Amino acid sequence: MSGIEKVAEFLNSAGTYYLATVDGDQARVRPFGTAHIFEGKLYMQTGKVKNVSKQLHANPKAEACVFKDGVWLRITGELIADDRREALTSMLDAYPQLRNMYSEDDGNTEVFYFQNATAVFSSFTAAPETITF
Repeated sequence: MSGIEKVAEFLNSAGTYYLATVDGDQARVRPFGTAHIFEGKLYMQTGKVKNVSKQLHANPKAEACVFKDGVWLRITGELIADDRREALTSMLDAYPQLRNMYSEDDGNTEVFYFQNATAVFSSFTAAPETITF
């Protein structure tokens, strides 16, 4: 399993992770549940009408954090929008429950991928493991 696959698997097995963005000089954090690998990149999904989308377009720097079974994972990097239909379809196919609210052609569905990312697995009992992608 590659490093990025390990990161995606951990995020998905936890179910919910928290994504922090920048809103002017204020950090904003909210729960997310999508973590999907497409074309070798780690993607997440949101709606263009949401504040998180506006914040990422203004400043792509973001950090995700999740805790599960005594291990926490922090992913720091930039989230880059990918408006290609193939990327949208791949995400919606991976999370079919999203199709109740989103579609490739609704003008709202949006996916972002991590760029220049550093993921660090940490715990109180083991040395940190760092993965870059």
